[in-house]
Amino acid sequence: MTVVGPFGLSVRDQALEADVQAGLTAVEEGLLEATKSEVPFITEAAQHLVRAGGKRFRPLLVMLAARFGDPYAPGVVPSAVVVELTHLATLYHDDVMDEAEVRRGVASANARWGNSVAVLTGDFLFARASHILADLGPEAVRVQAEAFERLVTGQILETAGPQDGRDPVDHYLDVLGGKTGSLVAVSCRFGAMMSGADETVVDVLTQYGERLGVAFQLADDVLDIASDSHESGKTPGTDLREGIATLPVLRLRERAARLGLAEDLALCELLDSDLTDDTRHAEALRLLRAHPALGQARRDTVRYAEEARSALAPLPDGPAKSALVELCDAVVHRAG
Repeated sequence: MTVVGPFGLSVRDQALEADVQAGLTAVEEGLLEATKSEVPFITEAAQHLVRAGGKRFRPLLVMLAARFGDPYAPGVVPSAVVVELTHLATLYHDDVMDEAEVRRGVASANARWGNSVAVLTGDFLFARASHILADLGPEAVRVQAEAFERLVTGQILETAGPQDGRDPVDHYLDVLGGKTGSLVAVSCRFGAMMSGADETVVDVLTQYGERLGVAFQLADDVLDIASDSHESGKTPGTDLREGIATLPVLRLRERAARLGLAEDLALCELLDSDLTDDTRHAEALRLLRAHPALGQARRDTVRYAEEARSALAPLPDGPAKSALVELCDAVVHRAG
C-alpha cells in the first residue's frame, strides 16, 4: 500500500498513484510559474504560501476526477492550478479578516507585510487564476465565476450572521457550502470536464465534491475542539479563543435553548466570556470535549461524508472511485 495526498490517502493501484503524483508535481510547477512577477517583491509575496506547503486537497480531487475521462488531457493540470490559486488567494484575504498571525507554520502575509500587501497579493493570485482560465474556454470561466460568487456570498453571510428567525445551524451549513463546498465541487467538476468525461459523470462528481467539502470543514470544527496540538498540528480551541461559533458551539446553544439545562446555559455563558484568558479557555475546552454537542457535530460530519460517498454510486468501480471513497473515510476518521 502506498500513500498520496492529504490525510494519508492510500492508493492501492500503482499506475494511479504514479499518475496522480506526476500530476501534483506538474501542479506544483504550475503554481510557482503562475506566481512569478517581473517585480521581485510581488513574486516573494505571491509565493509565500505556495512555498509554505499545504495539503493540495483540491488539485488532488482534480486529478482523481480526471480519471473518469482522459487524465492526460491538456486542461487537467492548468485547471488544478486555477483552483489552488483561488484557494490560496482566499487564505490571504481570510488572514486579514481574522487578523491571523500564522498560516501553515509561517508568518501570515498580513503579519509580515501588512494588510494592504496581503489583500493585494490575494487579488494578484485571483488575476493569475483568471489568466489561466481564459485559455480553458468560456464554460470553465463561467463555472469558476459561479463558484467564486458562491464563495464570496458564503463569506458575506458568515460576516453578517443569520437573519432574525433563521436557524443558526442551517445558516452555518449554508455558509460552509459557499465558503468551502463550492471550490471543492469545482475541483471535481474541472477534473471531469477537462478530461472529457460524460456530463452525467461531471454532475455526479460535482455533487460529491460539494458534500465532501462541507464534511471536510465540519471535521476541522470538531478537530479544533477535540484534538491536541500534537495530533492536529494546530493549537486546539483557536476558533473558541477568537469567538468563532463553529458547529459544536452552535449545537450546544441549540440544545441549551431547547432544554434549558443549567450546565448548558453555564457553558454558553463561559463561551461568551473573554476566552483570551488561558484558564477560562482551558475550562471551556474541557467542558466542550465532554459535551454531547461535540458528538452531534461528529454525527453531522459523518452524515455529509456519507452523502458524498453515496453520490459516487453511479460511477463505475475502479481505483479512482475507490480513492474518492477513501477520502470520505479519511474525513470521518479526522473527526474521530
